Amino acid sequence: MLERFAELTTAHVADACVRAGVPVRTVSLTAVVGERIAGRVLPAQHVGSVDVFLEAFESAAEGDVLVVDNGGRRDEACVGDMVALEAAAAGIVGIVIWGLHRDTVDITAIGLPVFSLGALPTGPLRLDPLPDDALPKATIGEWTVTREDVVLADEDGAIFVPADRLEELFGLAESIRDTEHRQADEIRGGRSLREQVRFPEYLAKRVADPTLTFRQHLRAVRGAIEE
Repeated sequence: MLERFAELTTAHVADACVRAGVPVRTVSLTAVVGERIAGRVLPAQHVGSVDVFLEAFESAAEGDVLVVDNGGRRDEACVGDMVALEAAAAGIVGIVIWGLHRDTVDITAIGLPVFSLGALPTGPLRLDPLPDDALPKATIGEWTVTREDVVLADEDGAIFVPADRLEELFGLAESIRDTEHRQADEIRGGRSLREQVRFPEYLAKRVADPTLTFRQHLRAVRGAIEE
């Protein structure tokens, strides 16, 4: 999965979701270590103790990505070096945190890809009740994800897609990437994007039909770059 994603971006996959009619579930995160993550979601809701992560690792499969729901809190770090080290030993290929991390130097040395909202020295100062669904699902931003989802992350953030649609979405993303690369090459060669997509023609048609959208025009000229 990571090898195939290596030739794409989350932006390509997001555009593929639009084309396929799949909800675009993205969040803004920053890489602590590594540039890319790709794997099946291993969800865990943090309530103040690492034991929820250890329990999640008990059922982890090789290639999973630990997806931590800490409610986007910025008053505590919920993942540190020991969790990252244990995750790597369990076959986890990355950690995505809807919250903060700490022990940045040590996590960097471990080398396991980690994405989070940022860093803070303070660990949890609380211990809340563990909900019954702490392991089946995690809420990241406005999105709820489960073991039926895959997470992809790069320099632009993270996107969650249904595992059973991944092959279709990868194919569409590759087509979008190839189209964009061809268009970029033509721009560098002196043929503007406006010329490629026949933009003056679109403006003229819009005068006659104000309801005409640029996306409809792109479909007509087979130069879709937004879809």
